[in-house]
Amino acid sequence: MSAEIVPRGDTLPAVPDSDLGFRSLGAAVTLLAARALLLKEKIWALQAHFRRNADKASNMSEMCDAAEVDPRFTALIMEGSTSLREVAEASGDLVNAADEMQTDAQGFKDAHEDEYGGIYEVTQVMGVQQPKPGFNEVK
Repeated sequence: MSAEIVPRGDTLPAVPDSDLGFRSLGAAVTLLAARALLLKEKIWALQAHFRRNADKASNMSEMCDAAEVDPRFTALIMEGSTSLREVAEASGDLVNAADEMQTDAQGFKDAHEDEYGGIYEVTQVMGVQQPKPGFNEVK
């Protein structure tokens, strides 16, 4: 079994490699920022779910202890509760990474708009077809 994360479905943005125009790049980065926000929201919901289950397991362990259930089983339930809390806390690193991705993507989009937005608007008004991206690239 591979430990690699594999994208599934058609939920990934379709941005052709050859289309690096001003608007398409801005749209792709906007989509990236939106997906990062969605990822954060889903992780927060997952964290809350894990914490609720950890609380329930902890309560069950206490009730089993009060009912004098075999200590091995009570300990296993408490161990499960602890593991659920650890997973919830560890997913905080993923939330931080998604937050950074969202912030960086938005910063990139804003900088891209500031740098090239005026140029794009002027070329649109000119009515003259512009060269493809990369035409003026120094090699």
